[in-house]
Amino acid sequence: MAAAKPNLWQYIAYSYGKRLPDSMREWVAKDITGDGAVRRHVIRMAIPPLFVLAPFWLLPASLYVHIEMTVPIYIWALLMALALNKVWRRHRLAQHGLDPRLIDAVNRQKQARLHDDYARRYGPRPEEAKWQSNSTPF
Repeated sequence: MAAAKPNLWQYIAYSYGKRLPDSMREWVAKDITGDGAVRRHVIRMAIPPLFVLAPFWLLPASLYVHIEMTVPIYIWALLMALALNKVWRRHRLAQHGLDPRLIDAVNRQKQARLHDDYARRYGPRPEEAKWQSNSTPF
C-alpha cells in the first residue's frame, strides 16, 4: 500500500507548520528525512520573506536602494532557515508522533562505511562515548 499523500491545500498548510493526519506519517517521515529534505526545507522557508519584503519594491526608489533594503534581510532569512533546519525538522517529526532521532539515523546509515572503517582500524568506540553519537542539543 502506498503512503497517503497530502492534497495541495494540506501540503501548503503542512509546509508552514500544520500537522497532517496519522495516515500520512510515512510520507511525512520520507519528506523530512529523505533525499532533498534540507533543500525542500530551505525552499519552503524562502517563500514567506518574499511576501514580507515585496511591498518595499513598490516604494519609489532606485534599484540600488531596493536591493539595499531587501537583499540583506532576505539573505539573513535564508541563512537562519539553513542554520535551524535540523532543529525545525526534528520538531516536525515530533509533531507528527515520529522519533526525532530519525534524522540522525539516516545520516548514520549513509556514513556506516566510515564508522565500520574506523572500528576496523582503531577498534570499537568506548561505551562512555555513546552520548556523543546523537547530535540533538537536548
